[in-house]
Amino acid sequence: MNVKEQSEILNALNKVLKYVSMIVVPIAVILFVQNFFFNNQSTQVSVVTAVSAIIGMIPEGLYLLTTLALVTGSVKLAKRQVLLHNMKSIESLAHVDTLCVDKTGTITESEMSLLKIIPNQSTDYEKKDIQRLLARYVQSSQDDNETMKALEKYIDQENLSSDGVAVKTVLPFSSFAKLGGIAFEDGILLLGAPEFVLRDDFKASLPEFQDELQSGNRVLVFAHYAGTELALPLEGKAQALAYLVIANPIRENAVRTFAYFTEQDVAIKVISGDNPETVAEVAGRAGIPRADRYVDATTLQTEADFDQAVSDYTVFGRVTPEQKRKLVQTLHRQDHTVAMTGDGVNDILAMKEADCSIAMASGSEAATQVAQVVLLDNDFDRMRDVLHEGRRVVNNVQRSAVLFLNKNIFSMLLVTISMIFVVNYPIKASQLSLISAFTIGIPGFLLSLEVNTKRIQKNFIRQVMVRALPASLTSLISVFIVMWAGEAFHIPTNQISTASVVLMTVVGFLVMFAISLPMNTFKWGIILLNLLGIIIASQLFGKLFSISDISLELFGFIFGLICYLLCPKQVV
Repeated sequence: MNVKEQSEILNALNKVLKYVSMIVVPIAVILFVQNFFFNNQSTQVSVVTAVSAIIGMIPEGLYLLTTLALVTGSVKLAKRQVLLHNMKSIESLAHVDTLCVDKTGTITESEMSLLKIIPNQSTDYEKKDIQRLLARYVQSSQDDNETMKALEKYIDQENLSSDGVAVKTVLPFSSFAKLGGIAFEDGILLLGAPEFVLRDDFKASLPEFQDELQSGNRVLVFAHYAGTELALPLEGKAQALAYLVIANPIRENAVRTFAYFTEQDVAIKVISGDNPETVAEVAGRAGIPRADRYVDATTLQTEADFDQAVSDYTVFGRVTPEQKRKLVQTLHRQDHTVAMTGDGVNDILAMKEADCSIAMASGSEAATQVAQVVLLDNDFDRMRDVLHEGRRVVNNVQRSAVLFLNKNIFSMLLVTISMIFVVNYPIKASQLSLISAFTIGIPGFLLSLEVNTKRIQKNFIRQVMVRALPASLTSLISVFIVMWAGEAFHIPTNQISTASVVLMTVVGFLVMFAISLPMNTFKWGIILLNLLGIIIASQLFGKLFSISDISLELFGFIFGLICYLLCPKQVV
């Protein structure tokens, strides 16, 4: 699997394994030589000691737990009609603090309809003439987008047909130019955004359709072009024949979905190619906070403009595909983790730039191939499930990782001390297995099943280390004190090992309790189950796990240490 396609958690664990693998072999050799030649241990004891140290330093269970958690989460989402293209996808959205959405297909339904045709009052064309020319344009167009589908549906419903005038040149709709055109034998017709088709005449014509923009409807201008050649940029004047009002209803669950993201501290940015006033009205009806803060992206030229706009505005209208990408880059510069939704080829640049990309299955094939998350039933409300499941997986794995790395850090530190002071490594491999099963493996897996939707903090390893290191030092100091007592009072090695197991177990349960706060019935059940399990296992299979009886004096000594550890204080 490509490293870039892996999750942040797996990448972090790979780094840990990489560094650990670089030191385990030299450490094993040094421990063997030290025990065999300097501590006068047998070959068997020296080998077992070296193996025990290596096992303690490798977080093998954490890697398995993380993989299982990601796979389980992916399966759950698949049952909810959410397709994830890789394991990274499930946690990508969980880290997101800014969600960039388009108006069409996300806030609104993807299907559009022609609501009305408003003839230009300054022309002599009647409505039937405009319909005839519109039918000619639509039936000659090569565009295959939702707008053209809405016009085709209108033409079919009105039983309109082309008048058969030959086509000379076709200019497909351009997301950059915001218009398209067709040159016929008797003239050139344009269809697109009024600002880009009418240009200098836009402000004069605005009163004819401004009410529609303020109502949240999309308005296109159908115009006659006076230029001699159909090419970009337009040079001749365009005279509006009519204004086409396109209706695009808001999704039924849009308000609930955006309210949920707002509750989860995820900022919403609406990025659309439509008129900013229209987009702002639609965004406001969908319940997006600060939707009245909008800007026309044609006014954004420099990097400073983008930086200021991202900080000040929620809605961005008349955005080109390249500007979408720049907006995502700007959010990254401001240290945001960004998710980008899209359903067409115009969104691909921004989707590739985003930390998490989302597409509807009804969108273009290119967009669904690029997206990390595909909503198979085209229901944007499924994003709540993705965020919920991603946060559950990442938060729970991060919590369980404290248990695993507590043992690994402890083992590394104890090995280092053993080598420096040339003393026997006190913990055996079988004893580590007992401790790992009931203070790490089983509770870690069970805790990973709990519902957990807290916002995720960045830097997985640092967050884990901050909590695991104090616990490891607590275990190390406790075991080192017992080792010192054993040397000073000539206590047998097997009793020192057993005492170390008891102390590590106590610290392990304290760590388990600390990372489980606030407690509930489920978490108390996990602690009691594992406590009962380790007591039974050590009593019934004491020989298997190298658990031996300890003297009354040593028992009193470790009891005092345990009482100290149980004092009200934070272990992690």
